[in-house]
Amino acid sequence: LLTDWKPGDLVWNGTIFDDAVSVQVRAIPNGVALTHRGVAVQARVYTEREAALALLMPEKVAAGGGKELLCPMPGLVVSIAVVPGQDVKAGEALAVVEAMKMENVLRAERDGIIKAVHAKPGESLAVDAVILEFA
Repeated sequence: LLTDWKPGDLVWNGTIFDDAVSVQVRAIPNGVALTHRGVAVQARVYTEREAALALLMPEKVAAGGGKELLCPMPGLVVSIAVVPGQDVKAGEALAVVEAMKMENVLRAERDGIIKAVHAKPGESLAVDAVILEFA
């Protein structure tokens, strides 16, 4: 495992078993949310008491109910790889957004059909801007 990642960096770039890997990193309360190839996980650090209380808390439902692909960070749309009506599979590339001189491939979290594309290449997006919509 090799990396020069520092806390606060939005993308973890490193090498695992001689393979180059890029992972989106987002700060969350008590930890980080990691996203790689459409798979998202959370890593949290709690005291024993906090851990017991955290288990009692309900999960927050994501805005849009998973029906939209949102821009994870401010950036420039490099490309859109899908068109309305297209079937996509989990892990399939949907769009590429450039942020901080890094190209981030945004992938489908689940199988679905593209309803509408709201962004176009060359467009500058804010965080949480809608890139595309699922049917």
